Amino acid sequence: MSAQVHPSICRLCTAYCPIQVTVEDGRATKVTGNPRAPLYGGYSCPKGRALPEQHYGDQRLLHSLKRGPDGGFASIPSETAMDEIAAKLDAIIAEHGPRSVAMYVGMGLVPFVASTGVAAGWLRGIGSPMFFTAGSIDKPGILIALAHHGMWQAGQPQFDTADAWLLVGINPVISKSPGFPGQNPGRMLKDMEKAQAKLIVIDPRVTETARRAHIHMQPRPGEDIAILAAMIHVILAEGLEDKDFVAANTQGVEALRAAVAPFTPDYAADRAGVSADHLLEAARIFAGARNAGVSCGTGPSFATHSTLTEYLALCLASLCGHWARAGDKLAKPNVLLPGYEARAQPWPPFQGWGFEPRLRVRGLGGCASGLSAAALADEILLDGPGQVKALIVAGGNPMMAWPDQNRAFAALNTLDLLVTMDTEMTATAELSHYVIAPKLTLETPMTTYMPESVKYYGTTRGFPQPYAAYTPALVPPPPGSDVIEDWELFWGLAQRMGTMIDVTMRYGNGPQAEAPPMTFTLDPAGAKPTADRLIELSCQGSRIPLDRVKQYPDGHVFESDQRVLPRAPDNDDRLELGAPPMLEELEQVLAEDNRAVEADYPFRLLPRRTNNILNSFGRRIGKLAGDGVNPAYMHPDDLARLAIAEGECVTIRSPHGRNPGHRRGRGGAAPGHGVDGAWFRRQSGIG
Repeated sequence: MSAQVHPSICRLCTAYCPIQVTVEDGRATKVTGNPRAPLYGGYSCPKGRALPEQHYGDQRLLHSLKRGPDGGFASIPSETAMDEIAAKLDAIIAEHGPRSVAMYVGMGLVPFVASTGVAAGWLRGIGSPMFFTAGSIDKPGILIALAHHGMWQAGQPQFDTADAWLLVGINPVISKSPGFPGQNPGRMLKDMEKAQAKLIVIDPRVTETARRAHIHMQPRPGEDIAILAAMIHVILAEGLEDKDFVAANTQGVEALRAAVAPFTPDYAADRAGVSADHLLEAARIFAGARNAGVSCGTGPSFATHSTLTEYLALCLASLCGHWARAGDKLAKPNVLLPGYEARAQPWPPFQGWGFEPRLRVRGLGGCASGLSAAALADEILLDGPGQVKALIVAGGNPMMAWPDQNRAFAALNTLDLLVTMDTEMTATAELSHYVIAPKLTLETPMTTYMPESVKYYGTTRGFPQPYAAYTPALVPPPPGSDVIEDWELFWGLAQRMGTMIDVTMRYGNGPQAEAPPMTFTLDPAGAKPTADRLIELSCQGSRIPLDRVKQYPDGHVFESDQRVLPRAPDNDDRLELGAPPMLEELEQVLAEDNRAVEADYPFRLLPRRTNNILNSFGRRIGKLAGDGVNPAYMHPDDLARLAIAEGECVTIRSPHGRNPGHRRGRGGAAPGHGVDGAWFRRQSGIG
């Protein structure tokens, strides 16, 4: 059969880049960017172009596996695996109750939006509240900060109208982060330069994005808060805030003014190790911009006080009135999400923490970001009523993602039942009792519902224009394989355990919602749905009918003339600039000495992303993994002082463990800092 080229969507990350897939004899042989698709300009990254290697490489699991008494794995039919897993779960629930079963969902379910809803619905169906996600580890602060601050219903002005943008610990050129338009971010930055928009970057590394900035402040790690507080100080001290907006739409500005008073430009510059002149200029540019935005990346979320960083960024935007106003064109009118009426008014703050159920560990309650996955290892290890005995991992790798790998290793090995659904034998899969082999992206249909919906997880997230696309499945799984879609595992378990599945689609952050939740029920006693049917159910009530989206195989921008409406006459909600928990935390930051270092641990370790690796993806694909060693980056001055040569193996050690690394260039680090790349194995001395 001759080669055919089909449009599709790469779903490895939330950018969801449009791609062209060459198919020969039922196999995908080549992937490139789609030049016909709007927004993206034909962009694709090395990971997307490696989809054929992911689908057909030796690292892929083509059959589910069961661990034997000797620790080895043998193939098991997926239906038999579900029979055995369901029986074990029934026995565990009978002895320990539903709360003894937990689920952890990772980034691997990003390509399959319906799967997360089905998984959560199955867990609710058996009566367990123990649902955990990777989002509670890598970026929990934004949703909690929005709960403290409130959210502007109309969102920000259109991205292409901005004449300034502030990026805090975010490198969109590499990460395609949803905090900045991920649709060909390099081109987006070039377009900003052409429009003479000013880019301000706060990042302890000289990143690919920082090199394009009008101002790059390279602080000591963890000092983003001092810089943001000082920018607020300058804006208030110089009267640069949007006084009309602040008076009409906010409260707590005087409390905020008092809290940031100690963060003078000189103090913050000295503390953070940046230029006071740059700090002053950045504050004045941001306040003086007609339209501007601020985005915080995953980097600040790995530091302490991450919620406070996000909160101060929101306060900065609100002080300057950088929100869409009545009469403005609505930037995100939705496509596959329900249409909504946007007004120039806030959704007010709400208490975004302390929800039931509470964990047994440290009395932690649920929060706007869900239950804390960082405490899940302790929930497994802590004896007594409510102890987690069974864990299902869907598209995640907790052995590599949870803090304290020694504790994670002990916890995962303690479980009576560990089931992992993943495409390859990850560090977590190696510890599992069952490993379920799933279908991959080119073997399944999907829409852009997921990246459109990330607008609910941060004010600068989501598509910059009302774009949507649909792709059918393009290729069958490899001959002789036994792979299932992620959601089919939970459908199969529900069938065997006699439970219903209620799938709930939410359209906001708690009460800050554009529309009420929509729930549909799957009855495993009835006919099994197809993946396309689940997509249809998920898109019920969309502004643009799914059938119309399907008419554009390359994707389409569904323009809307919808305008932001004025504030409702009876509305007096306010954005909160003086949330007491946040200002109390800012006072704690003031008392901390972030410059202190321990003699045995004189370096600060910075995380970074690489263009070829995304979380666990790419480590076993030759063209992406390269030599497969852990890269370690340091400043030339430190290398000279320690006499470390290029390519030399070093041991990176902390009070919590150690890992090998190979010296790889500078990595944008300042003196006294190390930068890690993609870890290719669990830390030394474990297992």
